[in-house]
Amino acid sequence: MANTPTGHKADVAKALGCLLLVGTLLALSLSVAKFADAAELPRLTFLMVAMAGASLALLLLSLPKRARWRLDRRIIEYALVSGILLAMPNALGFLAVRHVGAGFVSLSFAFPILVTWLLAVLLRMESLRWDRLGGVLLGLAGGVVLALSKASVGGGQLGWSLLILLLPLTLAMGNIYRTWRWPDGVPLAYLTALVLAGAALGLLPAALVTESGQIGALFASPAAVGLLLVEMGIFTVLYLFFFILQRLAGPVYLSQIGIVAAVMGTAIAVLFLGESAPPNLAVAGGLVIAGTLVFQYAAWRAAQSSTRQPKES
Repeated sequence: MANTPTGHKADVAKALGCLLLVGTLLALSLSVAKFADAAELPRLTFLMVAMAGASLALLLLSLPKRARWRLDRRIIEYALVSGILLAMPNALGFLAVRHVGAGFVSLSFAFPILVTWLLAVLLRMESLRWDRLGGVLLGLAGGVVLALSKASVGGGQLGWSLLILLLPLTLAMGNIYRTWRWPDGVPLAYLTALVLAGAALGLLPAALVTESGQIGALFASPAAVGLLLVEMGIFTVLYLFFFILQRLAGPVYLSQIGIVAAVMGTAIAVLFLGESAPPNLAVAGGLVIAGTLVFQYAAWRAAQSSTRQPKES
């Protein structure tokens, strides 16, 4: 099982560095997805091949530790289930980016921390605290405001705007599962490679049904190949440090990457992709930020309280 956060300054600095890096790369991957969509590349096939390529790169990276590789029933289960839970939100984001924009999809990544905490409470991995619940409700209210605001200017996009709100749920389920079933004694790059391979396999049926015979489009021009290689590179670094962060700090802390992705993704979408900010963005963003601050402050108070408890003799 993945570790929970420690109070050591080195671990805190490593976790923060991973958090900023992973969140930024997550936002960049969505921007590349928008360029791929504009180039009329098959979206699910593009995502599947990019994940398969990143899986191969990580497998090569793990070759020096191949003596510790193993492929038993537990590892196969972990790779497939984690891969599918990783593929679902990515596929949803890649499909929705055409309808609601990269900025809106990026903003939806701000909510997994709240949903992850709720699932952790329901599974009794964490205790219920009313101040944290207040943060959850504020953040979710921001999500509803954002979805309705985007739909009001999108013309028939309400379905996609509401559907994209499922993204935090699938991300949160993945965060919890990976911590719960984390296999010990397996090289991290190797484990990440297997999960990405599981994600590519999970996408294969949908890609075959909806984009049959279109894989050749990914290699039809230098621009398409370039976009694919960029996405492969992003995924390789992104998911390696994603798993490092999960092992180092646990599922709830990991979920904060969405906040970084939301900020960076919205900035990239507005400044570089020509997207307009939806109405009530300030209200929605304020609710999300307020909810996140309340949640984090409650977590900080809980940690301070636990450190002040007298130790049993």
